[in-house]
Amino acid sequence: MAVSSRVIPQARASRSWSFWLSRVLFYLVVLVIFIYTIFPFYWAIVTSLTLPSEAFQTPIRYWPQQPTFQNYISVFTAQPFARNLLNSLIVAGGTVILSLLIGSMAAYALGKFRFRGKQIVMYAVLGVSMFPQIAVLPGLFTLVRSLGIYNTWWGLMFSYLIFTLPFTVWVLSSFVRDIPGELEEAALVDGASTAQTLRYVLLPVMAPGLVTTGLLAFINAWNEFLFALTFTIDNHSRTVPVAIALFGGASAFESPWTQIMAASVVVTIPLIILVLIFQQRIVAGLTAGAVKG
Repeated sequence: MAVSSRVIPQARASRSWSFWLSRVLFYLVVLVIFIYTIFPFYWAIVTSLTLPSEAFQTPIRYWPQQPTFQNYISVFTAQPFARNLLNSLIVAGGTVILSLLIGSMAAYALGKFRFRGKQIVMYAVLGVSMFPQIAVLPGLFTLVRSLGIYNTWWGLMFSYLIFTLPFTVWVLSSFVRDIPGELEEAALVDGASTAQTLRYVLLPVMAPGLVTTGLLAFINAWNEFLFALTFTIDNHSRTVPVAIALFGGASAFESPWTQIMAASVVVTIPLIILVLIFQQRIVAGLTAGAVKG
């Protein structure tokens, strides 16, 4: 009994020590990941509030001595940046609308209908999303030029569908398969057509998936660089990633890093706000789409 009475407290102390050690290690890892992911954006904000003459001074200051918003003012006065923002908003928004419109109908067909070659189509959709952009760029360039949509919003939307549409179809197909068939049967019994069933019955149920795929498609289209650089030649259709990359300094060998950081912050903040607003729907959409997909 004496031995047992000594062993039990020692076992409890050992479990307590291992519990607190694991908790400390867990929060330490979380802290390292947090700093690793947040510090670059914090440094971009610091640089955007710093005068160009003080950007590369040593020792390094982690907050500017005299914060200024002159870089943000210069971005919109010295560059047609407002036009670039409008181009990105229209192109990204149009890409999302087209992706959800086409993707929802394709997902309905792949998720509810049975036909020969269905699995081949699904794997083809997944395979297209794995192609690197540079591999399809030459053929896509020829196609865009032949359609007469080079240096237009439509040309960028058309090219962006290559990487937004396969993801949209794949995720929404999982949602459609998980929707109970009784809902569709009840709508058909009440006299609804296939299009009406999709519009009034299935689409409201697919709302989490639509929000998730729509937001991710918007982020991809907003940040896309290679196609925007290739298919635009002036600020009439040029989007913000290309515009920021082409910012010019006082000389041909100088890059206005403070203005570039200010423009990067302006471009990033709307995406952060959207993700924070819809984060619960994003998690719910990805989780629900992956249950039986």
